[in-house]
Amino acid sequence: MESLLIINLGWNSLTGPIPQALRDREKRGLKLTFLSTSFHGNPNLCLSDSCNNNKKKVLVPVIASVASVVALIALLALFFVFRKKAPVSEGTAATRELPRKSSIYSKKKRFTYSEVVGLTDNFKRVLGEGGFGVVYHGSLSGTEPVAVKVLSESSVQGYKEFKAEVELLLRVHHINLVSLVGYCDEGGHLALIYEYMANGDLKQHLSGESARSTLKWASRLKIAVEAAQGLEYLHVGCEPPMVHRDVKSTNILLDDRFVAKLADFGLSRSFCVGAETQVATVVAGTPGYLDPEYYQTNWLNEKSDVYSFGIVLMEMITNRSVIELTREKAHIAEWVKILISRGDLEKIVDTNLGGDYDSNTVWKILELAMSCVSHSSSDKPTMSKVVNVLKECLISENSRIKGGQVQDDDSKNSLELNVDFGTQVTPDAR
Repeated sequence: MESLLIINLGWNSLTGPIPQALRDREKRGLKLTFLSTSFHGNPNLCLSDSCNNNKKKVLVPVIASVASVVALIALLALFFVFRKKAPVSEGTAATRELPRKSSIYSKKKRFTYSEVVGLTDNFKRVLGEGGFGVVYHGSLSGTEPVAVKVLSESSVQGYKEFKAEVELLLRVHHINLVSLVGYCDEGGHLALIYEYMANGDLKQHLSGESARSTLKWASRLKIAVEAAQGLEYLHVGCEPPMVHRDVKSTNILLDDRFVAKLADFGLSRSFCVGAETQVATVVAGTPGYLDPEYYQTNWLNEKSDVYSFGIVLMEMITNRSVIELTREKAHIAEWVKILISRGDLEKIVDTNLGGDYDSNTVWKILELAMSCVSHSSSDKPTMSKVVNVLKECLISENSRIKGGQVQDDDSKNSLELNVDFGTQVTPDAR
């Protein structure tokens, strides 16, 4: 993997010497983020081959352990062979058909309420508040920052959403999905403990709420690529595939290195049931981002997320609110459609960018966004297609920056946009 820039193998209890190949790659620029104090959860790693001297000392117990495992597997195999031959009563058959105990009860990442109180310093510092409840800053062992989301009594979400998010995040792992550190489910106290995202959400940086300077066009493209990759993983990499159902700019978070990650999976659902590629559900989501087709039919599939992501792309280009009652068309997609028909790129693009962008690339992203919000699911691209187009645009923009060459103003006319899409319905969540 010659293009790999960063590798983090922290908290895996790895032992032995770090492979020389990794050390050689480190000299050529690969960042090994787990090589710090106590090796980030790998206390038995060593930096040289000195620890190889200890191999002989552990060889005998290792062989004994392997032999024990082999014997145990043989016994289990015999057990299942005889069990299969034994007659099955109606009672035992019914028992086998019961659902397995939920992964939410895994002890590995479960915190007591007193531990939650301790790691938040008695809920001292508030980071934000949403539909689930208040989010607090916390710290594990006084060194690792975390975000703790505590369910409030007045929360519009309940145990069902809490359980759905825990179960999803315990089984999915991707660099562009916010990681679940742990959860608390004790005596009516519900809390979710996430990795800390130091730079807040995308909406804050677009709206100016963040103290940082305006996000440049290349930065916006990079964030779009990373968020799209997280969504693609839910659709393609999960088994069964998942629909996020609440994709929006406030649910795209940025870590201390401005890596974008999708968050808030309380509304997520599986969309593949047997041979089906969609499932009927009660409509849920955020007004403005909600796919009209999903709203009208109640049939959920992965293209519902694609529509929402198309709206996020329009936010990133325009830096305008999704719903704005004072403009010619209240919904952002309808408003952008009118301006495209007039060929008025300057009124579409965020003025804070100061014209520092390749207009050809902007038109291409607009074309992509428009295809995402098409009338029908069949006309919307897959997230894999979205990722590919965004990557191409990011490469093009980075080349422009490095070359210091600004594209010809007439290049904005080099792409014809298909603007035949429907946003007549601006549904409310329910």
